[in-house]
Amino acid sequence: MHLFSAGLKLLRATAHVGRGWWTIRTTFPRLSPAEREARVQQWAERMLNLMGIRLTVLGTPPAKGPVLLICNHLSWLDILTIHAARHVRFVSKSNVRHWPVIGMLSTGAGSLYIERERRRDAMRVVHHMAEALREGDVIAVFPEGTTGDGHGLLPFHANLLQAAISSGAPVQPAALRFADASTGETSDAPRYVGKDTLLSSLWRTLNAPPLLAVVRFGEPQTSHARDRRAWAKSLHADVEALRRELK
Repeated sequence: MHLFSAGLKLLRATAHVGRGWWTIRTTFPRLSPAEREARVQQWAERMLNLMGIRLTVLGTPPAKGPVLLICNHLSWLDILTIHAARHVRFVSKSNVRHWPVIGMLSTGAGSLYIERERRRDAMRVVHHMAEALREGDVIAVFPEGTTGDGHGLLPFHANLLQAAISSGAPVQPAALRFADASTGETSDAPRYVGKDTLLSSLWRTLNAPPLLAVVRFGEPQTSHARDRRAWAKSLHADVEALRRELK
């Protein structure tokens, strides 16, 4: 029964991906930015539902930009969860843009891309992030730079915080957790770290009992007169505190 249920979820999720791809190709060109954001959020909420994942939002998501949202990074599922809670523009690794179907969905959702292997590319991305923040966007980054095992936080990279400092935008910390919906115990099913592959992580998630995705938003912090390295350490402690509140 578990395999049948997982297979059915996979079929429904695949169909939903196809509908999202078609919407971006045919409908997005005539929608306003606000309408596109609403469509992305609705699509993400529906995807979580199809995968048997219930969303819980704690705290107050940013009502409007400019805001730079930072969060711990556990899985590919993080992006869906945050989009379902509040549409944002993610900063993603550049190769995502070229993934079949997923690349179009990511670009359609407004992602900015960074070539992590090129240190100088961070300067280019910071410039584009600052421009987007000045225009009132909500940008989200995972300052750990990669997914963690969920038992602690990796060090935060400070470079992308410069976008908030340069644009005068506030930074809002947030934390994510995935749990078994019936027991409340932390679930490793969506884990995507080390030797995990996207397919294996996806299949574990679909084959798991119903899950709970919890995102907690902290309080925005002003960027005025901040040193980005010191601020990165402070924000690391803030996200860690939010993460512990979810246990």
